[in-house]
Amino acid sequence: MECQSELVLSQPAKYFSLEQKTIFITGGATGIGAAMVTAFLKQNAKVAFIDIDGTAADKLLQQLADYQDNLLFEKVDVTNVDTLKQSIDRASEKFGGIDVLINNVANDMRHTPQEVDYQDWQFCMQVNLDAAFFASQKVFDIMRKQKSGVIINFSSINALLGPRNMVGYSTAKAGLIGMTKSLAKDYGRHNIRVNAILPGWVATDKQLASYLSEREEKRWMDEMAIKKRIEPAEVAKLALFLASDDSAMITGQHITIDGGRT
Repeated sequence: MECQSELVLSQPAKYFSLEQKTIFITGGATGIGAAMVTAFLKQNAKVAFIDIDGTAADKLLQQLADYQDNLLFEKVDVTNVDTLKQSIDRASEKFGGIDVLINNVANDMRHTPQEVDYQDWQFCMQVNLDAAFFASQKVFDIMRKQKSGVIINFSSINALLGPRNMVGYSTAKAGLIGMTKSLAKDYGRHNIRVNAILPGWVATDKQLASYLSEREEKRWMDEMAIKKRIEPAEVAKLALFLASDDSAMITGQHITIDGGRT
């Protein structure tokens, strides 16, 4: 019996409420975004995703060729709000609405506070905070007509920790927590839930290539309760749960997935 229980627990959860639902994901070509695109398709959902990196998106599309009927990609710079909104409209027209919006796009730029000029600050806010608000504002009109919907914002534990040389990113991610709570109250009467995910350090290809050193990883592991790397697929599992009907009464929350780092 013990072996059988372990086998059952090892199987990915199946969320029948996600079947044929339409998911719109920003920043979906790589990392956590790509893991979510894949995870939702495996739940028999329809997925539209946008990204500025067309090359990475093409690679992902090739890997997901078996799902092409339920998949849409557009190359979009989210700092252009009009283009972002138009992309949401096209996804809604193709798939018949938007059931779940995942505001995942981010740029974890690193500068000392004195190095940040006005353009740097504005760009950081546009990518990490503004895009999430205006995408949410746009899908509200769609979800209100449907009388249901889910918005998931990606914040970060950096909003709680405030690491050095990331003042813009940490500020934007903290703003997403406040935005999540406010929109949950504003949109709740329309049966639209709004939550935030706060990942810790996740072992994406970008992080592994750009920021991981043996010393840095040891420092993180020393501060984590569970001494393992967090993989993008683990974060995608949390997004699946928050998007599904299994979390129907969870809204206005920010949920941390960091192996006990905080």
